[in-house]
Amino acid sequence: MYITLKEIMKKADKLNMTVGAFNMHNLEMLPGMIRSAKEVGAPIIIQTSIDTAKYIGYDVIVAVCKQLAENEIVDVTLHLDHAKDLEAIKDAIDAGYSSIMYDGSSLPFKENIAKTRAVVEYAHARGVSVEGELGTIGGTEEGVSVAEEDKQYTKPEDALRFVQETGVDALAVGIGTNHGQFKSKTNVNIPLLKKIHETVDIPLVLHGGTGVKESDYPELINNGIRKFNVGTELLVNWTETAKKYFVETPVNKSLRHNIIPCNDRVNEIIKHKCHLFMNLDSPLK
Repeated sequence: MYITLKEIMKKADKLNMTVGAFNMHNLEMLPGMIRSAKEVGAPIIIQTSIDTAKYIGYDVIVAVCKQLAENEIVDVTLHLDHAKDLEAIKDAIDAGYSSIMYDGSSLPFKENIAKTRAVVEYAHARGVSVEGELGTIGGTEEGVSVAEEDKQYTKPEDALRFVQETGVDALAVGIGTNHGQFKSKTNVNIPLLKKIHETVDIPLVLHGGTGVKESDYPELINNGIRKFNVGTELLVNWTETAKKYFVETPVNKSLRHNIIPCNDRVNEIIKHKCHLFMNLDSPLK
């Protein structure tokens, strides 16, 4: 089914699991991503940046997601990631995105609350979920660039005020992760996450998931992470595979012979991650 972020995370919370939120960069990637989640028996969140949505077309992405969600019998949420442009947010909602993230993390605390609340009011009136962010995640990714010295951890008391004042459906928290990190793994601040989880009663979101050790997944999930973003790992592996096949393939051979292996590599990663995200060794809530 094609559902909202709030609905998909509610299901995840009951099963004490998290939902993989995977970034697509071209339309070729999309069908296999959804079918990979279906194969594992997991829900999936498809994420796009504003630039990717404009490149493909908001309405095209919505149409494909809806069609696959119904035909493949899998829960799918379509999410606009790290959106700061209010017009782009409106375009995504009007086209049929079921979830958006308003990223006011670089703003002063009061301004972040005010602007996030305005987005929530607009989105909720149209049946769309909203993710907010408090604290900042370091690193560089499409649409996101935060220097290491500017990275800020989320304070539990601020998180409580932010959630109460904005009405967001999910909260992205800063606990030490970095966007774009793929050559090494970071040490996430689990004790801080526990305090935030004890303080607020909404689903929490982890950004920069590529740089997180898989051995930390169970503790993250057991302490409220219900949306787990993975973008860079997919992009790096797709591109590395493309570089190999496009060099070796004759120029007059169909493009699908170059692109299918790239998508297959992405699909392998998604199936692996979705299996881990189901948190099978932990009990139900």
